Amino acid sequence: MRLLVRELACFFAAVRFFTRLPVPAWVGHSAELLDAAPRYFPAVGLVVGGIGAAVFWLAALVWPQPVAVLLSMAATLYATGAFHEDGLSDMADGFGGGWTRERILEIMKDSRVGSYGVTALTLALAGKATLLSLLPAAWVPAALVAGHALSRFCSGALMALLDYVRGDGAAGGNGASKARPVAARMPPAALAVAGLFAAVGLGQWCLLAPPLPLLSALALALLATAWLVRLMRRNLGGYTGDCLGAVQQVSELAFYLGLLARWPAV
Repeated sequence: MRLLVRELACFFAAVRFFTRLPVPAWVGHSAELLDAAPRYFPAVGLVVGGIGAAVFWLAALVWPQPVAVLLSMAATLYATGAFHEDGLSDMADGFGGGWTRERILEIMKDSRVGSYGVTALTLALAGKATLLSLLPAAWVPAALVAGHALSRFCSGALMALLDYVRGDGAAGGNGASKARPVAARMPPAALAVAGLFAAVGLGQWCLLAPPLPLLSALALALLATAWLVRLMRRNLGGYTGDCLGAVQQVSELAFYLGLLARWPAV
């Protein structure tokens, strides 16, 4: 029972860090909880995707599918505080405008959004809205849950493959608290736990929709992640918190793209 309570506290710590959702008052603040938070990243995706799926299902009873998709996206953006979208825009600005490692990191730390960031964010939001609107309506709730869970696993995998390259919190204080959950290598056991929650998201898809589109969606999401990992390794030698957000956004978009793929007969 004590272990179950501890793991539940770790999950709520992840919810508190990665979303704006309220958590029970008994969940405290500690370095141990923050260290464990990343393994529940895909579990947070199940929650956020579930919120989007519920809003879509309710909205689709009243409005056309594109409107329901926009409302579900608004709900997930509100739930996360556009946490990952901010990372995508920062990384796009850094990699688009920086020619050296130091300059990329400097641009990514700037709170202002440049033309690369605006373009990336616009394409990501418009792309998700378009792809989800083109899916069969019965597939959309399952797609949202699976896409949010898998994309957060892809972000977690980044923490297992690369080193954190910015010492934001090295001096301690608030910066250390904010950086801690994303600044340490994710051990294999923690990645396995994250993978289980991602598998739950993918498994519910198989109960609600044909499995074949899931294969291409999974392949494209993993391919997009591998491309970003290579880009970060070559240009930064590691990752930052913004990179995690970018991986989540791009892999989620790639997942929806794969669901709509129509492969020619061989």
